[in-house]
Amino acid sequence: MSTIVNRRDLDFLMYETLQLDSLLETDRYNDYDREAVTAILDLAQSIAEDKFQPFAGFLDENEPQFVDGKVEIIPQVKEAIDAYKEAGLFLTGYDADLGGMQLPWMVHQALNGVFVTANTSVSNYAFLTQGVANMLHACGSDELKQKYLPKLVEGEWFGTMCLSEPQAGSSLADIRTKAERREDGSYKITGTKMWISGGDHEMTDNIIHMVLAKVPGGPEGVKGISLFLVPKHQVGDDGAIGESNKIALAGLNHKMGHRGTTNCLLNFGESGETVGYLVGEENQGLTNMFHMMNEARIGVGMAATVIGLGGYLYSLDYARNRPQGRHLANKDPKTPMVMISEHADVKRMLMTQKVYVEGAHALMLYSAKLLDEQKLATTEQDKMRASLLLELLTPICKSWPSEFCLEANKLAIQILGGYGYTREYPVERYYRDNRLNHIHEGTHAIHGLDILGRKVRMADGAALKALVQEINADIARANKHAELGWYGERLTAAMAKVDETLAAVSMAKDMSLALANATTFLDAMGHVVIAWMWLKQATAASNGQQQGAAHDADFYAGKLAACKFFYKYELPKAMAKFDLVAELDDTFYSVEASQFTGQ
Repeated sequence: MSTIVNRRDLDFLMYETLQLDSLLETDRYNDYDREAVTAILDLAQSIAEDKFQPFAGFLDENEPQFVDGKVEIIPQVKEAIDAYKEAGLFLTGYDADLGGMQLPWMVHQALNGVFVTANTSVSNYAFLTQGVANMLHACGSDELKQKYLPKLVEGEWFGTMCLSEPQAGSSLADIRTKAERREDGSYKITGTKMWISGGDHEMTDNIIHMVLAKVPGGPEGVKGISLFLVPKHQVGDDGAIGESNKIALAGLNHKMGHRGTTNCLLNFGESGETVGYLVGEENQGLTNMFHMMNEARIGVGMAATVIGLGGYLYSLDYARNRPQGRHLANKDPKTPMVMISEHADVKRMLMTQKVYVEGAHALMLYSAKLLDEQKLATTEQDKMRASLLLELLTPICKSWPSEFCLEANKLAIQILGGYGYTREYPVERYYRDNRLNHIHEGTHAIHGLDILGRKVRMADGAALKALVQEINADIARANKHAELGWYGERLTAAMAKVDETLAAVSMAKDMSLALANATTFLDAMGHVVIAWMWLKQATAASNGQQQGAAHDADFYAGKLAACKFFYKYELPKAMAKFDLVAELDDTFYSVEASQFTGQ
């Protein structure tokens, strides 16, 4: 049993639940069939298990070091990335016109998830680079694309995104990095960026930073932010690497997780002139950066999901093979012990992990399919519909797995008991790695404000209407199976509760109070969406049962049991949270800072 991927479940989600076959029949993706996709996933799993997974714990204990102004990293990291690159896997997410493989985004997300589970710290370098390349392709000038894009696409050069600053944190309106125009059309960049993953190392000849900065004289706040391509080393017109671009590595941050990924404090223009190149237009930086940020937010959600999956698969394997205790009715110490997977509370913890992880996995692949549908759309209406759905779901995609797949990791530790807290077992590392996803690409609170304050109302509520239509269509499909009717009723009631909550919030006169419980709304809305994902899976499992594949009987029964568990144990929690939001409760909102301690 693999502890980094459940291929049966992945096939179930892609083909039986989300109909990947229909994508493979289109002109855009008809170079691939199920056999080809299986071969690519086989390759990815093999490299992940042979080159990434074996040293994940060793890397965690031997994180990058700042020595004489440079970063030292254990050699296995570059060996793993080289294996990934030599297999052509850097190319999976790019279109054919860029020299890419033009895989469906659903498949790209699925195979990259295997590497995240195997070794999160190493996978970060590749996925940041892919995000930079996609953003440059979408927003950059022909000149910049010609000079930098091929090396990024091939994985010869790496990329980063530089947003945060020490004094600003998530408040991008308060960034101070400055970009001053030079006579040749480039810009002099000065300032400091913090928390830059992959910001410096010696594993590649060049690192391409995407930097947010303000041009003097521009508008105040976020409206005055521009985006710049700032290479670690200058690049000549012939593509040759030139002199240093004077980006100083000021130090490394040492996080609780992702320890094997360099995380840097970078100073621009401190030891000489740092030159940057405008991407897009001045004062449009945040809009352009969102090409990468939205992709990154879905990527963070996928990472949170598959890190949760790693803990679930490991703890499940452990529980099946760890004898301890006896059934409660058996008082005879001479009888054989049972595996702990037979104990009721261990079953509860395993089932909770299953519904969180497999529900989130379905959501992430569904969202990837929406990206594919955008590319396949033949009308502006179809393209807009897919875009609106994805916009609405993005805060949930990023935040719900970061919250609840982290809970799955906590339960994995609990199943291993005392062993779970030791570094000899990977589950404590999974927990530490996953805890960072709460912060990555926007905190939980930011995404709560986004969905309640903007996304549910955007385009006059068109996104929410589209979501309701999708859910209702799946309820109708589920109703073809009599045993699934109750779930449809519960999901319909939950969606009615969403409407009631939004109506109550819209009546609030104090907008700050109306949004005070936005995080609570985000969690509850996420539960409704995951309930929808479980209904989709239950329908697919019921279809599979009707087809009578005996070797899949346990698999399908497990899916139906998981759906029932989520609807009985998890969905009711959302209903209570919606009530709190609708009440405009101010219990914590009205507390003064001095009242927390009385001084």
